[in-house]
Formats: sequence, C-alpha cells, structure tokens
Amino acid sequence: MKKIEAIIRKSKFDEVKEALHLIEVNFFSYWDVTGVGNEKQGHVYRGVSYSTSDIQRRFLSIVVSDPFLERTIDVLLKTACTGVVGDGKIFVSDIEETYRIRTKEKGSDALK
Repeated sequence: MKKIEAIIRKSKFDEVKEALHLIEVNFFSYWDVTGVGNEKQGHVYRGVSYSTSDIQRRFLSIVVSDPFLERTIDVLLKTACTGVVGDGKIFVSDIEETYRIRTKEKGSDALK
C-alpha cells in the first residue's frame, strides 16, 4: 500500500476529485493549507498587488493499494496541471498496514 500526498491548486480540486472517482479512488482526506513556494513576484488584480509568498492550496491524503498507485498519480498529474508555476507537488510513501475500525479488516480489504 502507498500513501499519496498531493498539494494542488484549490481551483483544480473539483476536477481532480471527479477524475479520482472515475478511477475508483473514492476515499481520501483533504485540507486547505498555506505554503511558501518558488514564485517570488506578486500578482496584480484590479489594480491591487497581492503577495504570492503565502500560497493557498489544497492538500490531499490518499492511501491506495499498489495496483492503484500509477493510475492515481497519472490522474493527479493530468488533472491538477495548468502548466504554470505553482501547480503543486506529489509525494509517495509506503504504508505498512491499514485497519478499518468498524469491521476490524486489515490490509487492502480495509481500503475497499
């Protein structure tokens, strides 16, 4: 099993969520987060300059069985991308075990 952590633009969240559901990744957690990135210049909107040193993003935490890893990453790379600085990052780590509290199932069965 793998844990995928993705930091994406908030504006891409609905598209990413729909795409994940289409590949049967139906459960994940997410948070609104603020981070600091590589972009150094401010943006001007209606004559007002906004700092980009604090970047508002959405953080997704997704645990998948090994066969779902590549397709999940592919979906994230395709749907979260705008081609502009600040699209985000994806991190993958190993998960040793998973348990479903309600039924006491463990391993990949707990992810279904």
